[in-house]
Amino acid sequence: MAKPKSYDPSRPTSPLRPLPALIFASRWLQLPLYLGLIIAQCVYVVLFFEELVHLVTLLWSPDALHHSAERLHIAADNKETVVMIIVLSLIDVVMISNLLIMVIVGGYETFVSRLNLDNHPDQPEWLSHVNANVLKVKLGTAIIGISSIHLLKTFISTTTVPDKSLLWQTIIHCVFLLSALAIALIDRVMVHHSDLENHEGGAQSAQGPVHAARPPAEPPHH
Repeated sequence: MAKPKSYDPSRPTSPLRPLPALIFASRWLQLPLYLGLIIAQCVYVVLFFEELVHLVTLLWSPDALHHSAERLHIAADNKETVVMIIVLSLIDVVMISNLLIMVIVGGYETFVSRLNLDNHPDQPEWLSHVNANVLKVKLGTAIIGISSIHLLKTFISTTTVPDKSLLWQTIIHCVFLLSALAIALIDRVMVHHSDLENHEGGAQSAQGPVHAARPPAEPPHH
């Protein structure tokens, strides 16, 4: 599997023909999608502070406990349970925001254009080696984390959730887990295969050209 050529800014680029240039420029059609995800990120920031206000008001308002229990569909007005579910909701929002950041930054870098963050002090560690396969594995891991939070919230409020719904959520979470494991396994096999090809190519280039063996010298005649 051939490795893509790295970008060399000192090397002049030849202009593309009209049809390849049009096809290559079509990647910018994804730009409005990533801008829309940035707006969705702003919406999640507002939702986070709304949940945070609900959590803080539990400290001094007795009515807030009952209101939050009804809003979260919890049968008993237990402050500890209500606080735990609201905190899990905050964590859920943060994990979804992390997922959005990975899709926006990693997707733009992988499929649209370079961000040129090589020397930036705030460059994410995972962005230096991001590609389509790494992005899929990270997204799968993030989805499993979000599904785990939702499943934990369901188990905490299990008195108001039907058993059938609880069973299906558990099955769906297991499907997410198996899917992420399959994606990670495929990525590991592909990376291992690519490393073997690179190792074999490096060994062949290190040997250099093979010279024909010289015939043995004949003994001198007396």
